[in-house]
Amino acid sequence: MTSHHPSCCTPAGTPVTLTVPPVPTAVPDARERSTRGQVRLPGGEFAMGDAFDEGYRADGETPVHPVRLKPFHIDETAVTNAQFATFVKATGHVTDAERHGSSAVFHLVVDAPFADVLGDAAGTPWWINVRGAHWRRPEGARSDIGGRQNHPVVHVSWNDAAAYARWAGKRLPTEAEWEYAARGGLAGRRYAWGDDLTPDGRWRCNIWQGRFPHTNTAEDGHLTTAPVKSYRPNGFGLWNTAGNVWEWCADWFSPTYYAHSAPEDPRGPDTGTARVLRGGSYLCHDSYCNRYRVAARSSNTPESSSANLGFRCANDSSSPESGGVAGALQRGDEA
Repeated sequence: MTSHHPSCCTPAGTPVTLTVPPVPTAVPDARERSTRGQVRLPGGEFAMGDAFDEGYRADGETPVHPVRLKPFHIDETAVTNAQFATFVKATGHVTDAERHGSSAVFHLVVDAPFADVLGDAAGTPWWINVRGAHWRRPEGARSDIGGRQNHPVVHVSWNDAAAYARWAGKRLPTEAEWEYAARGGLAGRRYAWGDDLTPDGRWRCNIWQGRFPHTNTAEDGHLTTAPVKSYRPNGFGLWNTAGNVWEWCADWFSPTYYAHSAPEDPRGPDTGTARVLRGGSYLCHDSYCNRYRVAARSSNTPESSSANLGFRCANDSSSPESGGVAGALQRGDEA
């Protein structure tokens, strides 16, 4: 069992350098339910968890346990910069990173004046707290998202993701829905495409190649984010469920939850201090953070943001008024 190294994934907590009062922006009114850009999955039973005993003990990827899900919808891709820009224009939403005044940027790509470099995260010098880094300026004040409209939006907190989902007439996926969808119909496999990381010598996801954290050979074609429809979709038609950006789930995180998880449509613990993250990111490498496996889990606090944090949305297969998962999770988002 590998030791626990969470900090290569997302830095713990957001470095706070407040430039405006920390008053959350108003949650936009929910729009009519929408399944635009989503695929409908049939649900059913699957084995959730790490069948290879390759996970980090503190992440709680075991025991493997049967889960039965109702049919649901989930986005084909992570939410893009273009989609998030439409949301911001419509609602005036200000992200947590913007309100905090800074966010975490990987050290090799910081693009900001020296005065904006506020230091590194404790014990993880590859994460730099950069003033003015947010979704529109992902590497700092000198960067922008020109040419990256179809890349996943980053520097979004769980709070931001939940606000977007509500506005879009959607919701965040439960952790169980996310893993079921990411597996693409392959039972008990290590990755979304099988057990071999690079079948036929080809990269199937955007992760780190080289020596973390100083040398990335970018053999997969990308140093940071890739367009949301890169590589190949999985068996369910979902793109980039491994690597690229971490994706927020609706659930509170607990490393012991799998031992007593509900067998049908589990929604995570009732309370917690951190929300579940799934999928890994462009910084994952097997020497330090092999969380691009389909069973891998991580977490962070709901207000945290960094340059490798994004999300995709889900929906019930029926209307939220039916009292299903969507209705319950939407009420949870408002809490």
